[in-house]
Amino acid sequence: MQDHPSHEAAILALLAERGAGKTICPPEVLPPDEKQAAQREAVRAAARRLAHAGRIAITQRGVVVSPERAQGPIRLRLVR
Repeated sequence: MQDHPSHEAAILALLAERGAGKTICPPEVLPPDEKQAAQREAVRAAARRLAHAGRIAITQRGVVVSPERAQGPIRLRLVR
């Protein structure tokens, strides 16, 4: 799997568009025709990198979780 810096930029842009305190689901970053498993995992990897850099938080059921421990559905939000 390749790194996609554009995924990181797309995550940050979509979160900024949504506004403070709002979240997104990783597949929302992808165009409708690119939502296969490999692309979804590339977005999740970009989210993990952003979380490690302190730019975003990864949540499950509204609780911030470690990027490595997140399994199943996640949401992304800007760090306050």
